[in-house]
Amino acid sequence: MSTPPSVPLRIANASGFYGDRASAMHEMLTGGEIDVLTGDYLAELTMLILGRDRLKDASLGYAKTFLRHLESSLGTALEKGVKIVTNAGGLNPAGLANAVRTLADNLGLDVSVAHVEGDDLRSRAGELGLGEPLAANAYLGAWGIASCLQAGADIVVTGRVTDASLVVGPAAAHFGWNRTSYDELAGAVAAGHVIECGPQATGGNYAFFRELGPLDKPLGFPIAEVFADGSSVITKHPGTGGAVSVGTVTAQLLYEIGGARYAGPDVTARFDTIELTGDGPDRVRISGVRGEAPPPTVKVGLNTLGGFRNEVTFVLTGLDIEAKASFVKQQLADLDATWTLARTDHTDADVQEEAAALLHCVVRGTDPKALGRAFSGAAIELALASYPGFFVTAPPGDASPYGVFTSAFVPAGEVPHVAVHPDGTRVDIAPAGETRQLEAVPEPDLPAALPSGPSRRLWLGTLVGARSGDKGGSANVGVWARSDAAWSWLANFLTVAEFKRLLPETASLPVTRNVLPNLRALNFVVEGVLGQGVASQARHDPQAKAIGEWLRSRVVEIPEAARAL
Repeated sequence: MSTPPSVPLRIANASGFYGDRASAMHEMLTGGEIDVLTGDYLAELTMLILGRDRLKDASLGYAKTFLRHLESSLGTALEKGVKIVTNAGGLNPAGLANAVRTLADNLGLDVSVAHVEGDDLRSRAGELGLGEPLAANAYLGAWGIASCLQAGADIVVTGRVTDASLVVGPAAAHFGWNRTSYDELAGAVAAGHVIECGPQATGGNYAFFRELGPLDKPLGFPIAEVFADGSSVITKHPGTGGAVSVGTVTAQLLYEIGGARYAGPDVTARFDTIELTGDGPDRVRISGVRGEAPPPTVKVGLNTLGGFRNEVTFVLTGLDIEAKASFVKQQLADLDATWTLARTDHTDADVQEEAAALLHCVVRGTDPKALGRAFSGAAIELALASYPGFFVTAPPGDASPYGVFTSAFVPAGEVPHVAVHPDGTRVDIAPAGETRQLEAVPEPDLPAALPSGPSRRLWLGTLVGARSGDKGGSANVGVWARSDAAWSWLANFLTVAEFKRLLPETASLPVTRNVLPNLRALNFVVEGVLGQGVASQARHDPQAKAIGEWLRSRVVEIPEAARAL
């Protein structure tokens, strides 16, 4: 894989989650030239799903769809010399590696497969003070992947690694970076963070999607052209849908982050040093990223079964919505339930559905029978004895299990990291030799506030973009401006207090604001808004994907000067 330093390593993505577009692997291998194809299958919820799979069958615990995608594409990848690196191994990377070998044998193909293991800490959870989880997985870094590639692997399967490691590992192996090449590693982390969620870098979940042009083609998956100095260009195959712009890349950089220091097991990337510049149509250059030694601890994701839940949604139509909701609650007062009234109704509606509000009743507990038909049946028995216009959105059902996600941190030296080469050789990967305690970056100076002048009441989203997502029970909301004038206004206007005023559901929760002037962006972290994580389904948007769009829909007073280009 050796090329002159001026030639980039072209690293593409073909999966952003377990369930992503099935044709993406084939599209990326045949749509243009690439060197490495990555696939990210592991979200916090996915680890719970794989943990339940493993309980049923110890030979499972990996993303089975990867094999289906690979079956029609493996020959093409080998023919083109494209390396494949994926975390689809989940809780059983060795099992998936063996399944890939079996698949290749059945196809009559000769493939060199390696895997990375050590992240699974479930058997040592008690010893490490992690309780008794269904799954306990440390976020490993990139050096096991690099070792496997340097040993000649065509395919590298991992379990839980940091998402960006799927890009950092191939780049480090290709360019010969060492453990203290912090700026280069940090640059690759930024590139990896941008492409890890697939088409979210090319217009997916993008606030200004109406600016993307024709939407009749599926959005293309992204490519990071990584250079020897760690800089990169984000692009996509020609002719694919969507766009790569400074806006789409900014949005993805803000996705599921915290402060300016973005920590991982190999490097802490300073997101406040990232520089974005256009590099031609559908090309954005990432440069200037600085890196620091990683923290001495490694994050561990913990998934447990929280119990069982059931839900009934009552439809309340027309007049007296609040009174109707109160009537039902009184009739089911014996339930230990969480009630949420969604005022989706419109006054004087021309369509019946637009006259309806939704009253959600959720129960949780440890007894599936008590939460099953006994609960939903009690709700349905009110059909002829409750508010006028009574009906529910679905028939009564059984209780279903729900999961709880938490995270912990353990000393890096307590986490094994093993590269298993194609010939079976096992190589222990040492933790970082140099570490640095993670500290918040002091808030930078804000731009000067705009002079007073005329203003208009407008949706916040007419001026700024936003992207939000989940991290355990917390959510992040990244907000960015697209001009210096808009940034001057946004940085001074959208304080924590104003954020909480605009989003009343966050008013009682801890909220932290992080300022990223280089991206003209603010990132808010809202603790506890998702309860015990996505699998607990504490709110109707359990992954916080739409909080940013809710924020953009709020009406605020925007100065005319802020709208100047």
